[in-house]
Amino acid sequence: QVQLVESGGGLVQAGGSLRLSCAASGRTFSSYAMGWFRQAPGKEREFVAGINWSGARTDYADFGKGRFSISRDRAKNTGYLQMNSLKPEDTAVYYCAADPRSGVLKKDDYDYWGQGTQVTVSS
Repeated sequence: QVQLVESGGGLVQAGGSLRLSCAASGRTFSSYAMGWFRQAPGKEREFVAGINWSGARTDYADFGKGRFSISRDRAKNTGYLQMNSLKPEDTAVYYCAADPRSGVLKKDDYDYWGQGTQVTVSS
C-alpha cells in the first residue's frame, strides 16, 4: 500500500511560482512511477507531468513544457512539481499519483492517488 499526501498549493498571482510536494508512505514508492494530474471545475482530470521510478525519464503535457518541472527524491519518498510562470488557466486541484508499472504513465489509471491540493492563480 502507498499513501500520498500533497502540499504546497495556494493562491498566487499570475507569473508567480509554486512548488507542490507529494509525500509518500510505504517503502515501495521509490520503485513506482509517479505523476501529477489536475482537475479544474467543470473539466475532466488531465495529465500534467510524469516521472519514472528512477527519475531518469520525464514527460509533460504541452501546457507545462518549459514552465513545469517534475522531480523526486527517492531517499525522502517525496515527489515534487515546480510550477513557474503560472497562468490563471492553471487554476485547479492538483493530484499526485503512483503506480508500480514501469515507464512514464500519462493516463489517469494509476493505482494510488492523493487527496489533492488547490492551486489558484489570480490575474
